[in-house]
Amino acid sequence: MPQQTSQAGQSGDFPPFAQRHLISIADLQQHEIVDLLDRAERMIAISRQERKSLPTLTGKTQINLFFEPSTRTQSSFEIAGKRLGALVVNMSVKTSSVSKGETLVDTAATLNAMRPDVLVVRHSAAGAVELLSQKVGCSVINAGDGAHEHPTQALLDALTIRNHKGRLAGLTVAICGDIANSRVARSNLLLLGALNVRTRVVAPRTLLPAGIENLATEVFTDMEEGLKGADVVMMLRLQHERANGKMIPSVREYYRFYGLDEARLAHARPDAIVMHPGPMNRGVEIDPAIADGPRSVITDQVEMGVAVRMAVLDALLPARNQP
Repeated sequence: MPQQTSQAGQSGDFPPFAQRHLISIADLQQHEIVDLLDRAERMIAISRQERKSLPTLTGKTQINLFFEPSTRTQSSFEIAGKRLGALVVNMSVKTSSVSKGETLVDTAATLNAMRPDVLVVRHSAAGAVELLSQKVGCSVINAGDGAHEHPTQALLDALTIRNHKGRLAGLTVAICGDIANSRVARSNLLLLGALNVRTRVVAPRTLLPAGIENLATEVFTDMEEGLKGADVVMMLRLQHERANGKMIPSVREYYRFYGLDEARLAHARPDAIVMHPGPMNRGVEIDPAIADGPRSVITDQVEMGVAVRMAVLDALLPARNQP
């Protein structure tokens, strides 16, 4: 593994983190992004130890409030909180009062009365997490809100790239697939752009949102052209519910022109790595042989996810304790 940027040996070596919440990558300064990545480097080492724990959040309460199902993200946040010593509560929204007509504001008031230290929230509506953050007295972490953002996914993607490439600045990252409906794409474009990474988006015109040229360095509708010289190829899930003839002709047609296989990957740099935030549609946006091949770092992304979420919790909660 390439030599990494040096990082502090313990949490106290980092300066206090100024942010109260993590709602959007757009809220972070470049040095705050680097701070979180460096903290996460330390968390990787802790997670690889036999004793995978720190007392950082002992006595703290973390509530995971997921209005949308997400086994990977929710379990990652749960493991992260527990490794830092927090009491972690997973709130099942389907069996809560929300399903009986309680509003988001009502839910915020109820949870706030329980005095948690941090809420980790996923919601299907863009802006819902920010609204909730305005109604509670604790820190709030956005675990994905509609098609808006997924900040910890972008952080773990950046950490994965940095670990494999030894740097971020100057690299070319091609993000391919359902850009229009992807909160992952938006957060990655914001974060990578802030760290001087050359970003490309590759998709059919129907899956490119208006104004995408303001976020990405380059925009391509041809897969081969978009992958030329790329250091990183990041594939996105094609939402099956979109493949109804309105956005794309068919799943088969989509794979024919935009699926990542050996022939298309050959247009990227010989040492290019392949990423996917999951869950994958094998044989739709990516060939199983590529997903499981030697250039895939998809399982590394999962490991980095726990480290990044530990880092975010470590950064936010001590900041809440400052006088």
